[in-house]
Amino acid sequence: MKIQNPIIRGFYPDPSICKAEGKYYLAASSFQFFPGVPIFESEDLVNWRQIGYCLTRTNQVELHQVPSSGGVFAPTLRYHDGTFYMVTNNNTFGKNFYLSTNDIYGEWSEPIFVDQEGIDPSLLFDGDKVYFTSNGMDKDNKPCILQCEIDIRTGEKLTESISVWGGSGGRYLESPHLYHIGDWYYLMVAEGGTEYGHMVTYARSKEPFGPFEDYAKNPVMTNRNLGGNQNPIQGIGHGDLIEDEKGDYFMVCLGFRQSGEWQPYHHLGREVFLAPVYWENGWFTAGDNGVVNEWMEMNLTAKEQKLDYDVDLAQMDLSHPRWRYLRDYHKENYEYEAGVMKLRGTALTLEEADTPTFIGVHQSEFDTSLKVMVSGEAAEAGITFYMDESEHYDLALVQENGDKKVMLRVKVGDAQAVLKTMDIVKNEVQLEVESTASEYYFYCQTSGERTYLGKARTKYLSSEVAGGFTGVVMGMYAIDAAGKWAEFKDLSWKQGK
Repeated sequence: MKIQNPIIRGFYPDPSICKAEGKYYLAASSFQFFPGVPIFESEDLVNWRQIGYCLTRTNQVELHQVPSSGGVFAPTLRYHDGTFYMVTNNNTFGKNFYLSTNDIYGEWSEPIFVDQEGIDPSLLFDGDKVYFTSNGMDKDNKPCILQCEIDIRTGEKLTESISVWGGSGGRYLESPHLYHIGDWYYLMVAEGGTEYGHMVTYARSKEPFGPFEDYAKNPVMTNRNLGGNQNPIQGIGHGDLIEDEKGDYFMVCLGFRQSGEWQPYHHLGREVFLAPVYWENGWFTAGDNGVVNEWMEMNLTAKEQKLDYDVDLAQMDLSHPRWRYLRDYHKENYEYEAGVMKLRGTALTLEEADTPTFIGVHQSEFDTSLKVMVSGEAAEAGITFYMDESEHYDLALVQENGDKKVMLRVKVGDAQAVLKTMDIVKNEVQLEVESTASEYYFYCQTSGERTYLGKARTKYLSSEVAGGFTGVVMGMYAIDAAGKWAEFKDLSWKQGK
């Protein structure tokens, strides 16, 4: 069947996949957002639903005032002997750790730390041995893949960490995954940086610690030589292999959709793509001649592919797994009842690398249409299209000394401007946003009249401008030093044409 990429849309980078009891499970990075490490489930590798997170308790992960694009980096998800394991890295503090659970829908354990440097850690269960792999530096201070054997019960290293491969020569060697398939050990990595030069490369060996022989045609998969007019999908890399029930192999990887043919920007973040894998003489190839396309023919048997990312507040209470918060989570500032989301403001604003009152959902499509009714007593309450504390667009109800107005504000780096204010009578207003691949358009409605307030370019919320590794999140937020509440109702966000 023909599969449309990306299979998981919006900011869910660094995918890792495993199979358990006839289903597939996938984890992604979360950085400064809480809960950490979202988990998805699928029965067919095509249709995915989010079922929860690994890091759901603040004592499992330290996110207090971590910088944007800091915090929790690339996870690896594995299943062994009835137990799920998720290994990841808190990059802000330079710590690799893993957790486990026997119930993928329930709570995960407390973290166990492993004393090995680097990021993007991975596990291989191989008989009675467990290998722990990450990137790092060798004895000559050159980038390499580090590996050791560990005791999975305690995280204790049973061997020293040694360099097993130096990659194929690309910069930013990362994302190592070690597999034991047939008679060979395969070490697959990402090189080139998680931007336009990104690529998947690999090597193989008869032994887990090498020596590893490079695949002669590396990179095995990349879109680095394709411009926007040839393929809007860029940044392909950071792959993980999976074998389906029929014995066919596939690769999940990250990539991003460029916003236009001559617009080398992406603001939806790095997303999850799927590509077929083919074997010959103990080596594998991937994709369409090493390329990932939007539409790809694959030997899969899903009845249909459903890509529905619409948001309806009437169907999404606080327990819904798609909601995200910034850094620490203060439960007492959020309430939900009968389709109404209530937020209690604090003195913290969106411009601070901290924990303002904010609850959001990832933007998954360029073309979107959002409506929400905002009311309450908070000094400022509204919606934000948020990349990080330095880049976001805010549309809000503002109240001060009895005056009420709607405000459109843009924040891009060191520049901040209020583009429009409009006085209103009631402390209730319907806020609306429509977007294309290149623009956000902002409106409000009071007394049944729709007013256009202004527009802002999507590219200023892109990774190419803002930097970092995340993507745009639509957040509802409230600011009030006295702790007053705001209410949001009738939220409807249609994502996609």
